[in-house]
Amino acid sequence: MINRKQAIQAFKDYAANYDAGNINIALKIVHTYRVAALSERIAKHVFIDDLEAVNVSWLLGLLHDIGRFEQVTRYGTFIDADSVDHAELGADILFKNNLFTSFVPGASQKLRNIAEPAIRLHNKLKLPDNLEHEVYAKILRDADKIDIFRVLTEPPYEEKYSDEKLIGLPVRDKVMKCVIEHRCVSRAEGHSDANALEKLISQCCMAFELEFAESRKIAKEQGYLEKLLNKKSKELAVVRQEIGRIL
Repeated sequence: MINRKQAIQAFKDYAANYDAGNINIALKIVHTYRVAALSERIAKHVFIDDLEAVNVSWLLGLLHDIGRFEQVTRYGTFIDADSVDHAELGADILFKNNLFTSFVPGASQKLRNIAEPAIRLHNKLKLPDNLEHEVYAKILRDADKIDIFRVLTEPPYEEKYSDEKLIGLPVRDKVMKCVIEHRCVSRAEGHSDANALEKLISQCCMAFELEFAESRKIAKEQGYLEKLLNKKSKELAVVRQEIGRIL
């Protein structure tokens, strides 16, 4: 049984070890709570009348970015390619360092088997085939993507993706090919060395891989993705058109 008050207090205690005055730490605290809430909402439409499964999904949202706090403190960046895979780091902190028990004392092995791969894989391009308890990982990944759209419309990312910063930037054909094929952009296809416009397009392309109808509904109703897509760019206009086919 998951005690939400206990889990939230454990998260607050963990986050208190880091500088909440740092905009990146503050951003991750807000993001954490929002992803937990989004995971809960999506799960209610997936696990009809299964309160415990909904609670597990909520918990995964609360824990999914634990690694971000240590990442930004050690390396001063959220860019995994320039530092460390934050999902792997978070899973190691939770399960190899046994922090998970402070969130769920006496957690069952089944809960651990659900939580560790979901957290470890939440930022990967694809989930492995035949993943046990795959649905929990999919819910978490959807919730994370949806709130990233919000994050990109606010500081410190808002200025980075302003119209002024995007004007005149080229977009490679291989990036637009992903748009037309309705899929995410991999590092091999240019994400790691992309300019600001290509990075924004790559982020928006996450909408193509939202798994659940409720996830697509949320992304549409919140309006953050629309705000990103309405920036002045002919390439983004194409992305907006293609995403409009699935939302």
